[in-house]
Amino acid sequence: MKIGCPREIKPQEFRVGMTPTAAHEAVTNGHEVFIETGAGMGAGFSDADYTAVGARILGTAKEVFATADMIVKVKEPQAVERKMLREGQILFTYLHLAPDPEQTRDLLASGATCIAYETVTDRNGGLPLLAPMSEVAGRLAPQVGAWTLQKANGGRGVLLGGVPGVLPAKVLVIGGGVVGTHAAKIAAGMGADVTVLDRSITRLRYLDDVFGGTFKNAYASAGNTISLAREADMIIGAVLIPGAAAPKLISKAQLKELKPGAALVDVAIDQGGCFETSHATTHQDPIYEVDGIMHYCVANMPGAVARTSTQALGNATMPFMIALANKGWRQACADDPHLLNGLNVHAGKLTYAAVGEALGMSSISGAEALKI
Repeated sequence: MKIGCPREIKPQEFRVGMTPTAAHEAVTNGHEVFIETGAGMGAGFSDADYTAVGARILGTAKEVFATADMIVKVKEPQAVERKMLREGQILFTYLHLAPDPEQTRDLLASGATCIAYETVTDRNGGLPLLAPMSEVAGRLAPQVGAWTLQKANGGRGVLLGGVPGVLPAKVLVIGGGVVGTHAAKIAAGMGADVTVLDRSITRLRYLDDVFGGTFKNAYASAGNTISLAREADMIIGAVLIPGAAAPKLISKAQLKELKPGAALVDVAIDQGGCFETSHATTHQDPIYEVDGIMHYCVANMPGAVARTSTQALGNATMPFMIALANKGWRQACADDPHLLNGLNVHAGKLTYAAVGEALGMSSISGAEALKI
């Protein structure tokens, strides 16, 4: 199979969809790999690193899309990229379709087969291709939140860890999954007073057993959420419903109940955000203020640490990429129901129910898509 990896063009996105290690793996499995020139530079990989393992360098994204049977990326294809997709081509990347009807319509019109990293599952019910970036984003969240809290950036002017004689900042993490757990660990490690909210008692027991007094936890009732939010200096939104739009956990009306200058860090922004006043921002212009509350809503947070993120993502995606290349998407998905869960679009049909529900569109099952 011919596998193509274009340079990412989303603003301030420095990751790349394929590492030289993954390219080497594909080549040793008998496939041809085509990399757009400069695609890996933001993550510290040169064109020479790719040619050394047998990949070929092409001058433009247009050449990559025209040549490849499968396109491997990081972020959702931008409008200009979607126009280059063709019927029967495989697209393997993050899609986050639920809050993005325009992208969804374009992918349906392309006729391509689109497999989303974020909905591929594993036998434990986890999301193995989302987890590495969730870990990175979770660890970044307190770091960027601490910066947002600085007075020069519009924040409360509170130091996360405090100093002797001055209490530390209070951090509320809403969601105790991968993002929330990593965010809580880092925030607590920075000396903050951290509380994690979740609706799963099983998950709360796990957090309590593993982390003990490192941070506190509580049940995520509406009452607990707003009560703890009123006391927080920083609130990290870390709630995920796989493939679906994120629920809105703090409304615009509730902002007036928060501390002036408090920082909201919305890690769920790729899925529409979990604060009503959230809208996507970029690394170039990451924060904005609504009713005295600072919002950090960068839609590709892991792009800030592109080398670490690319390596972590490449480790996770490589086995699935090789399976798709070795077997073709249909056989690979038939053999692996977890990979089939990643199928979001095929032959002009939406194939993921949660996306259909979020966008008010009809969908078919992955099993039905295999027959088309």
